[in-house]
Amino acid sequence: MNAIHKIEVWGDTHHPAILDLLRITLGIFLFLKGYAFFNNMAFLEYTIEDQHLINLSPKALEILIYYITFMHLAGGLLITLGLLTRLSSILQIPIVVGAIFFINIFKSAPNSDLWLSIFACVLLVMFAFIGSGPISLNRILSLPNR
Repeated sequence: MNAIHKIEVWGDTHHPAILDLLRITLGIFLFLKGYAFFNNMAFLEYTIEDQHLINLSPKALEILIYYITFMHLAGGLLITLGLLTRLSSILQIPIVVGAIFFINIFKSAPNSDLWLSIFACVLLVMFAFIGSGPISLNRILSLPNR
């Protein structure tokens, strides 16, 4: 527990305000990606099934699709607001790593989202360590009443 507290303190003290703009942009991107998946779940299902590396039962595939969609919507919103940023980032990382290795690497299209997914993964790992920052709902809610 002491190591986790030290990481939180280090993340809170080494957080320039410009990173908040990056956090907000990442959160909006993830939310919009989740909204796009929500509007076209058949495309997400086809994309996952098209990768012949994963053999999932129909029920497991449905659970995976809802997990990806919900985590992008809820996690993106929480990251944008700066509320539970570390937890939201940690829950997003497996989805983005899966997108990097199972979806983007095996695409041969030149306009694939590989670099965007890698950049999002790096940012998620970074925000999992440094937290939400000074411009966040988390900071506003932790201020004492004056």
